[in-house]
Amino acid sequence: MQKKVVVITGASSGIGKALAEKFAEKGFNLVLAARRIDRLETLREQLSNVEVLPVKTDVTSPEDCKNLIDQAVAKFGKIDILINNAGISMRAIFEDVELDVLHRLMNVNYWGTVYCTKYALPHILKQKGSVVGVISTGGYIGLPGRTGYSASKFAVRGFLDTVRIEYLRSGLHVLVAAPGFTASEIRKTALVSDGRQQGETPRNEARMMSAERCASIMYRAIKNRRRKMIISLWDGKVIVLIAKLWAWIVDQIIYQVFKNEPDSPLK
Repeated sequence: MQKKVVVITGASSGIGKALAEKFAEKGFNLVLAARRIDRLETLREQLSNVEVLPVKTDVTSPEDCKNLIDQAVAKFGKIDILINNAGISMRAIFEDVELDVLHRLMNVNYWGTVYCTKYALPHILKQKGSVVGVISTGGYIGLPGRTGYSASKFAVRGFLDTVRIEYLRSGLHVLVAAPGFTASEIRKTALVSDGRQQGETPRNEARMMSAERCASIMYRAIKNRRRKMIISLWDGKVIVLIAKLWAWIVDQIIYQVFKNEPDSPLK
């Protein structure tokens, strides 16, 4: 897999940054996308063993996503893997949340994945490469206080599952990866009801899976060309399995877990 080219969105922090470090360790050339170009430049200096192309990208913009792919191909001549990792979360009940917040969630999480995949797909097909979507357990189970987040992640799963079937005979690999709670900035930047960032995480990040651990698991899944993967155990595989068998129990458990968060929006 060495000297292949991977494009990673949302690469300035969290899982995206950890993925960049992991793929650099394995010898990949990197195209890193995020709005915070200064962080990407810093990351490029740290990953001196491979070629790194940072591209300032707002994935809600089709033009930015096209520019990202065009720059990747101009620099390296190909794309082997696209990892759609850019995402935001929210924390507000549906009754209180402004509609613009739901649009922003869908624009980043869903449409960002659609735009980047649309422009990258012809190049990835030539390499018989991989398209990866990063969702979460919230892409399998509705999470209270996160209507826009869960809806967008369900949408990403449906979109990429369909792309996989459409190109079943082409050699295209499509992975939908669903981490559970992972230590990252996503809870700090989560949007509250009026669109402001939450600022502080309501959860103990130290008890969560590290972004580096998550990235290592995802790297192996991409290498082995897996179709779907729920990464964590108790807040992932177990809860999704229970939801298939006893959905009403999971509704009660999920409600109580999120209601017990500090300053929970649940009443």
